[in-house]
Amino acid sequence: MQGALATRVPTTRRYLMCPPRFFAVDYVINPWMDPTRPVSADVAVAQWTELRDTYRRLGHTVEEIDPQPGLPDMVFAANSGTVVDGRVLGSRFRAPQRTAEAEHFRRWFVEHGYRDITMPEKINEAEGDFAWTGTLLLAGTGFRTDPAAHAEAQEVLGVPVVSLQLVDPRYYHLDTALFVLAEATDTTRAQIVYYPEAFSAGSRRVLERMFPDAVLATREDAECFGLNGVSDGRNVVLPVEATRLGELLVEQGYEPVYVDVSELRKAGGGPKCCTLEIRKG
Repeated sequence: MQGALATRVPTTRRYLMCPPRFFAVDYVINPWMDPTRPVSADVAVAQWTELRDTYRRLGHTVEEIDPQPGLPDMVFAANSGTVVDGRVLGSRFRAPQRTAEAEHFRRWFVEHGYRDITMPEKINEAEGDFAWTGTLLLAGTGFRTDPAAHAEAQEVLGVPVVSLQLVDPRYYHLDTALFVLAEATDTTRAQIVYYPEAFSAGSRRVLERMFPDAVLATREDAECFGLNGVSDGRNVVLPVEATRLGELLVEQGYEPVYVDVSELRKAGGGPKCCTLEIRKG
């Protein structure tokens, strides 16, 4: 096992996050949301803070955008932009309750010196449905992101895009059913983990062909948002309940890092939902 661990090399990342100061579940836009269940913004802030501090302990840079009243889902920063080689493709939300978030994130990028910013014409919920593998973009559709947004992302970001069809409404975004464990390098292909039952038969065949060494998650892994993880190539941040998935990752040489996101999950989010990765060129 030590030999396997030695092959996994973490890379430092830069993340953008938004504190859940105005966190609430006031409406329903996914099957996990229930406005009748009690929700605590204080607990959400505490869990989010531990997630942010975990990234920093792992050596990553975390920047923050100010939350805005009336936008309780702004904490889920991953839905607000996709950044590859310094190019920014913003978001266009399907749910009207979240529409205003896109402009706040666009302004953040402008104010922080980004000049290559494109706001999409098609509905595109950013890293919720886009996963960068180091060489290409896996793109989910079926519930939120418009299929035509995949071609738009390819044109704007200048990278190959592979479309994947989601079929289970509980896993309404790609980042609830798949994430990248290790990005591709000049000598190695990317490795991913995914929950097969969240995808159409054709998409499963595509994933099997492209990623024969993928880690396959179970329904139990998916239901606790274990597929909403964040990996730096060695350390993998997971919800505390995703212990079975963590054991599989240890066998592959990864190091699970567990965090409690139970309050944030009431709105259908986990570690990745809270984390927009900024990839500079």
